[in-house]
Amino acid sequence: MGLVVQKYGGSSVADAEGIKRVAKRIVEAKQKGNQVVAVVSAMGDTTDELIDLAEQVSPMPAGRELDMLLTAGERISMALLAMAIKNLGHEAQSFTGSQAGVITDSVHNKARIIDVTPGRIRTSVDEGNIAIVAGFQGVSQDSKDITTLGRGGSDTTAVALAAALDADVCEIYTDVDGVFTADPRVVKKARKIDWISFEDMLELAASGSKVLLHRCVEYARRYNIPIHVRSSFSGLQGTWVSSEPINQGDKQVEQALISGVAHDTSEAKVTVVGVPDKPGEAAAIFRAIADAEINIDMVVQNVSAASTGLTDISFTLPKTEGRKAIDALEKAKTAIGFDSLRYDDQIGKISLVGAGMKTNPGVTADFFTALSDAGVNIELISTSEIRISVVTRKDDVNEAVRAVHTAFGLDSDSDEAVVYGGTGR
Repeated sequence: MGLVVQKYGGSSVADAEGIKRVAKRIVEAKQKGNQVVAVVSAMGDTTDELIDLAEQVSPMPAGRELDMLLTAGERISMALLAMAIKNLGHEAQSFTGSQAGVITDSVHNKARIIDVTPGRIRTSVDEGNIAIVAGFQGVSQDSKDITTLGRGGSDTTAVALAAALDADVCEIYTDVDGVFTADPRVVKKARKIDWISFEDMLELAASGSKVLLHRCVEYARRYNIPIHVRSSFSGLQGTWVSSEPINQGDKQVEQALISGVAHDTSEAKVTVVGVPDKPGEAAAIFRAIADAEINIDMVVQNVSAASTGLTDISFTLPKTEGRKAIDALEKAKTAIGFDSLRYDDQIGKISLVGAGMKTNPGVTADFFTALSDAGVNIELISTSEIRISVVTRKDDVNEAVRAVHTAFGLDSDSDEAVVYGGTGR
């Protein structure tokens, strides 16, 4: 008997019919002889609706109370799903994140998991029940307050539970048939990937691919938990994410030269103008950003002007953190000594990801040629061993993604990419 952890996103449990369809799929896994733990998100757009409601009541809702409000969405899903499973003749028990033993730090709205102590879950499945766990939430180790893990946190909940329970696999059910070579809403001829390494999936997730959350993949790699990304709307084989290539039937699935093209339009660019070109200035800038608890992505420093001894430093960050970053830098302006700040939220990032580029010197040239032929201007460039990212104008992103996807031979012969629920999660 194996132990399977399944996660269902909001589009999969968006309504009563969706919940009944998910219940049937879970029961089928149980009937195959597996112990099953299911992690669920809030129904459809429930979380967004609750956030809108909170902002109508208070322009700046307190983090603790916002977490109390938002976790209600997953509690609704888990209870309804348990009812639907019982209606099919199987025993199910629902658990909140805290009841499931998901222990986090005390940072409200974006807590990180410290530990998972799934004693109640283990007891429940050992007694023959199907355990239903509310995703996206936990309990603070210090304050014992309810916390949330940030958007997409149900993926992380599922993988963390799979690791703690020593599960055979963690199945992430979404509204697409797996991980594709590009966002199927942008590239109609995107191809489904049969297998992808943790490293490539981490780069795709960090670069804007919305199918899996970066923290979820990071957790899976750390504990070597295979992830199977598939659709709850079809019975098709999905995408396997693991450390080693896998066998699907008699076919050995190997790593492709290029895994895919990701894009992200949720970032903004801050340019610190007129920074004295001397040791310690960059450190002071990014210390101010770090103290404001802001994560940054790409960083570029211009060559210093010989006549003035001044330089410009640009970096990208989430749009939602833009105002906070500007305020933090303005407070440190006198100490740092820069001239001014520029803020631009009309940018987009395009990333090419693939382990094969480490041994193929032509990838970089082909990437920039494709962008040039599409008439796309580049503002920032960042690279790693298996990724090249550029920042362009937001309006150019979709055309750039399609051009790069075609240039690297990633287009499918048919429009096989289907987004069943409309969100790509």
